[in-house]
Amino acid sequence: MTTGRHIKYYQAGSSEMYGATPPPQDENTVFHPRSPYAVSKVAAHWYTVNYREAYGLFACNGILFNHESPRRGENFVTRKITRAVGRIKIGLQKKLFLGNLKASRDWGFAGDYVEAMWLMLQQENPDDYVVATEDSHTVEEFLEEAFGYVNLNWKDHVEIDPRYFRPAEVDNLRGSAAKAKKALGWTPKVSFKQLVAMMVESDLERAKREKVLADNGYIDSHQQP
Repeated sequence: MTTGRHIKYYQAGSSEMYGATPPPQDENTVFHPRSPYAVSKVAAHWYTVNYREAYGLFACNGILFNHESPRRGENFVTRKITRAVGRIKIGLQKKLFLGNLKASRDWGFAGDYVEAMWLMLQQENPDDYVVATEDSHTVEEFLEEAFGYVNLNWKDHVEIDPRYFRPAEVDNLRGSAAKAKKALGWTPKVSFKQLVAMMVESDLERAKREKVLADNGYIDSHQQP
């Protein structure tokens, strides 16, 4: 039984669905997920396709590559890095522990990607779209950019911790957003360098506020996030 209401549904897919499949990855690339999270995203993707084809729902899959901003959770490597950069620069932290520095990702600005999500839902017909910058960088390159922004050498502060290596690594994710550019008229506006600068600036200001609290005894100056 249907309600007769016209709805538009957006399903948040992930580049992690491609996993071990070599780049560039687009809407026709075979999925090869390498984690339980990625497997669940593949399932959600095909549920969406099934309901669209079986029941005529306006249901879109957005396969978004890594989208970052100062609001990114601190458990994600990009924000973990920029938080550490701010704290190290201010003197609240000395070391940053990371895993595989050779992993490469297609990092873009979350604000640009939200625009793409909105554009999908403005189309006459539902479809699936990859949203990506089409440019990838390693974790090491992110470190160089982030620490370099505050005139620090990342090699003086970063240590490798085997605990942070994935049991099944995803080596390289780099999307092809040709379809989104053509059908939606979408292009990313914020570059990799601008994105890193934005995140470091935000976390540098946060570290300065933390320093005031630490200096006045309100927080433990040696406690790391």
